[in-house]
Amino acid sequence: MGLLNALMGNSSEVSPDKILHEFEPILIEGETIVKSFKLIRDMFVFTNKRLILVDKQGVTGSKTDFMTIPYKSVNYFSKRSASLLDLDAEILIWVKGSETPIQKDFRKGENINDVYKTLSSFVLA
Repeated sequence: MGLLNALMGNSSEVSPDKILHEFEPILIEGETIVKSFKLIRDMFVFTNKRLILVDKQGVTGSKTDFMTIPYKSVNYFSKRSASLLDLDAEILIWVKGSETPIQKDFRKGENINDVYKTLSSFVLA
């Protein structure tokens, strides 16, 4: 079901062990990956210290952007759910010092709720 969710644009949870080798070079001492979610090529990686948004760019995905958002920098966030006419849903994150939110799009599906709950648990802790 994970592959089907990814192909549909839904997020699927990825084991931290499977991605540790990719993130080990950028993790600081004492930082661990707690949870991660993959959308076709992009990822939400929740560590015990920050959120890392991974954006694979270009047609081949050969260029990758790793955006770090310290949990304490999140002013607020929201989830826009899909409606009957609009099959997409979004998570928007406003960070200190920026008026424009970071927006990540999801296809209709309940996995957006898993990402939203995880974000809530880290930001509101």
